[in-house]
Amino acid sequence: MSLVRCLIMTIATGTAVAMVGYAASALTEDENAESAKLFMQMASVLQSPRCLNCHTNGEYPRQGDDRHRHTMNVVRGPRDHGAAGLQCNVCHQSTNQEASGVPGAPDWHIAPIEMGWEGLSVGQLCRSLSDPARGGMEPAQLVEHFHTQFVRWAWAPGADAHGRPRSRPSIPYDDFIALTEQWVASGARCPG
Repeated sequence: MSLVRCLIMTIATGTAVAMVGYAASALTEDENAESAKLFMQMASVLQSPRCLNCHTNGEYPRQGDDRHRHTMNVVRGPRDHGAAGLQCNVCHQSTNQEASGVPGAPDWHIAPIEMGWEGLSVGQLCRSLSDPARGGMEPAQLVEHFHTQFVRWAWAPGADAHGRPRSRPSIPYDDFIALTEQWVASGARCPG
């Protein structure tokens, strides 16, 4: 019995149904496929420049929709907040800077190297999100992470130094959160 059906049964009848050790194997093939399809939709956001520019495999962040190397020879640094003397927060404040076009959000930084997503297939990206060796989180923790102001910035990235608006993820923020919550509730399955 799926978790969703179990919850509906519990609510409708008032009878608790024991779900000891609920695991992916408890899902039917169709339910696994539906869950994986939800992640495929989420991936359109996670593979956008707004996410990939910071979830890079290199020693430096990237910029712009073309994902070019960050200017001024900015590098990752020992704690992913830039090198000594050129920390991310020197330029990136807690909000976007309209005059200069420098983007900003609280705790601006590059993702840890083990959380680099460049070159990963959608399935590999999905599996890396929950892999502890890659800095992964439990699915519910991802929802919490996606609620941070730092992540929300992707949907309000402001304009660049030339006044051109930065692209935004293809799915509106509230829809992305709802999609993520559906994915988690469906068993957080990954595409092949």
